[in-house]
Amino acid sequence: MKRKAGVRALTLLMAALLLLPLFSFSALADEYDPLYPEKLDEGHLTATSAILIEADTGNVIFSKNPDQTMAPASTTKILTILVALSLAEQEVAAAKAADPNADVSKLGLNRKITVSQDAVNLAEDESSAKLAAGEEVALIDLLYAAVLTSGNDAANAIAEGMAGDKPTFVAYMNQVAASIGCTNSHFANPHGLTQDGHYTTARDMALIAQTAMQNEIFREIAVASSHVMPKDNIYRSRTIQNRNYFVNKVEGKEELYYEWGTGIKTGTTEAAGNCFVGSAARDGINLISVVFNATKDKDRYLDTIKLMEYGFSQYISTTIQEIYLLNPRVLDIRSFDLEDPEVGRLTLNIRKTDPAATDLIVTTQDQVEYWVQNFSSITVTEFTREFKAPITEGEVMGTLTYYPESGNPVMYELTASRSIAAREQLAPSVEQIIAAALADPNPFPRITFELILLHLILPALGIVILIKILGFLRRKLKRQHKVKAFKPTSRYYR
Repeated sequence: MKRKAGVRALTLLMAALLLLPLFSFSALADEYDPLYPEKLDEGHLTATSAILIEADTGNVIFSKNPDQTMAPASTTKILTILVALSLAEQEVAAAKAADPNADVSKLGLNRKITVSQDAVNLAEDESSAKLAAGEEVALIDLLYAAVLTSGNDAANAIAEGMAGDKPTFVAYMNQVAASIGCTNSHFANPHGLTQDGHYTTARDMALIAQTAMQNEIFREIAVASSHVMPKDNIYRSRTIQNRNYFVNKVEGKEELYYEWGTGIKTGTTEAAGNCFVGSAARDGINLISVVFNATKDKDRYLDTIKLMEYGFSQYISTTIQEIYLLNPRVLDIRSFDLEDPEVGRLTLNIRKTDPAATDLIVTTQDQVEYWVQNFSSITVTEFTREFKAPITEGEVMGTLTYYPESGNPVMYELTASRSIAAREQLAPSVEQIIAAALADPNPFPRITFELILLHLILPALGIVILIKILGFLRRKLKRQHKVKAFKPTSRYYR
């Protein structure tokens, strides 16, 4: 009995060993392969919730639980900076509206904010920009401190300085979030520490980041590797470093750095896990990603890189000129030389009249095919030249105008890609005769043999021929009217 049990166990073990490669192969097949970023799957991300959007249109490219409510941690500061920049612009605009000659050099981003004691009262584990109570700091420097060092004290100072107190500033935050389309978010503080009523979703945070990245000042802050805090009433000048390894290449963290990264913000708390909102740009394609609750610190960056690579594999950057060249216009030219190798077929090249005009298009490969097939519906072509030889290479044959959904129309010239000789004619055409006559400066015809032949000899010859014809006709007519005499006959009388 024991022997049979042993044999059975050995058989099962051998079967397991034989099947092991199959299981291993299956597991490997599901692993993420950086050589094939387009095969990204939800299981390749450690994050609980994630999303990737095309920044210019907001189109969602990839998502994983995008509408699950999550704690955002310090990614909250993206909204904090966005609101502060908006309030600063309003402050300057209001001052200029009241007095066009008003000095606004100390308003807006340059206004000094006095850091309160409450702003610097942080817990030991809170991130800090090392601000001091009573320190007078320009708003722009507080914005850098809030992003680069993720200082909660800087976020507190911004809220108090721009709105008078944190509750009022938080109310602004929720108003702005709602105005840009966030439907599953509510914010309770400007720094992002876990608190009841402080939550968002990956989709909503992507909208916030998309809006923020439209601001030039925000983009400069988000991508900065460091910033010099100038001397103030308490501290000497000091330099702060960006803790975002996605855009700041640090020794030992090279795998987390992304060559095409343009920002934005990390966030970490026990409740939120490892969070990161990223942005990247390549070949005119702008992407924004959100990763919430990644497994490890490095995983939030690695998840982000996977998302970005997937996005760049799905979208391409092209222009109207490139789309046109996929299916260029071809004309059939008349009166071409019979020895023309392409029997009068002429392909038109395209050339933008204003090199600075923007005709960049970011779209999917499938959409490019649609554009090629429906090119005439988004452009207008007008031909300015007759389709007749001779034609010289580079000669303008017409114009093409592209009408984008937004922005000014873009115009192009359609030019001949090659020269086409005209066919030789036995006699001049009517057009050539008229052109020669108009080009002749002598109003009177020159006396030539041809002219004499045409105007003297030929008419005289015609008259002679006419006289001959008339004489012939007259003689024939006389013969027809001549009466035949009767021949007399002999008569006999009895």
